[in-house]
Amino acid sequence: MLDLSNQLAIGIDIGGTNTKYGIVNHRGEIIQKGELKTEGYPNIEDYIEAVYAKLKPIVTSVSDQYTLKGIGIGAPNGNYYTGTIDYAPNLEWKGRIPLVKMVTEKFGVRCILTNDANAAAVGEMMYGAARGMRDFIMITLGTGVGSGIVANGQLIYGHDGFAGELGHTIIRPGGRKHWSTDLDGSLEAFCSATGIVMTAVELLEKSQDESLLKKFKPEDITSKVVYDCAQKGDALAKEVYRFTGQILGESLANFIMFSSPEAIILFGGVIKAGDYILKPTREHMEKNLLPIFQNKVKLIFSELKEADAAILGASALVWELKENP
Repeated sequence: MLDLSNQLAIGIDIGGTNTKYGIVNHRGEIIQKGELKTEGYPNIEDYIEAVYAKLKPIVTSVSDQYTLKGIGIGAPNGNYYTGTIDYAPNLEWKGRIPLVKMVTEKFGVRCILTNDANAAAVGEMMYGAARGMRDFIMITLGTGVGSGIVANGQLIYGHDGFAGELGHTIIRPGGRKHWSTDLDGSLEAFCSATGIVMTAVELLEKSQDESLLKKFKPEDITSKVVYDCAQKGDALAKEVYRFTGQILGESLANFIMFSSPEAIILFGGVIKAGDYILKPTREHMEKNLLPIFQNKVKLIFSELKEADAAILGASALVWELKENP
C-alpha cells in the first residue's frame, strides 16, 4: 500500500467573493489555511500569482518533512474533464479559463478541478458522513443549491463534466422565476437561503395574522431572521420552513428513485434550521416514494465543519490522482 504519511495536498475553493485555501494531510487534518479575495483580479494570471504568493511560503515551510502530491480546486462551473472553468456567471473571468493548465505550470505539481458541489461530495466520502458509502447524494443548501451524486463509488460527471445540477431541476413547473437563470420553478428558487427569504416575503404579503417577521422591512429579511423568528415560536416563520421542507422532500423523492442512494447528506447554512426543515423534508420525501424505496434512505446532516468543508473537499480530489497519469 502506498505510504501517504509524508504527503500533503493543497485544497483551493474558489468562490465568487473569496478564495479559501489550505494544506491538508491524508487524514483530513488541515495543517495551515487562509483566504484571499477572488474579486479584484480581472486578469486570471494576476489571480493565480496572488494565490501562489500566499501558498508558496507555506509549502516551503513544510517541504523538509512532506512532499506535495497535488492541488485540488473546487470552483463554480469547474469542469473535471477539461480542467477549465466554463462561463461561470459569478466570477470576473469570462469565457473558458484553462485553470488546471495554468496552475500546474505555476506550481509545478499536478492539479485537478471540479465544481464546488462535487468537491464537497468527494470530501464527505473521504472525511465525513459518507465514509464507506458507495451510493449517496450530497445536497448543499446555501445561497444556492448544489449537489454531487455518487453511484457505485464513483462521482457522476456525465459526458461533459456537468452532471448533478439537481438545484436547477424544475420541481414546480411554471413556478417562481429564478433570479439569474430565468428558469421557472427550480429547486434552488425555493430551497436555497435566497428562496427561503422569497417565501417569507410572499407569505407576509398574503397573511393577515400577526408575525414577528412583520417588524422587518422586506429588504431586511434574511434566512437568519426567519430562523430566529421560528425559534421564538412565530407561526409564519415555521410555515416558511414547512413549505420549504415539503418542496425539498418531494424533490429528494425524485432523486432517490433515480439513483437509489444509501443516504442523502445535507450540508450548508440552511440546515442550521434543524428539525424545522428536516421533519417536513423527511415526511414529504417518504410520502412521495414508491414502497420499494420507503424507509431505506438515510437523511443526514454533513459531518464536515462548514468553515473547512470546501478546503477538505478540494484537497480530497488529490488523493484520487493516480500515480502515473
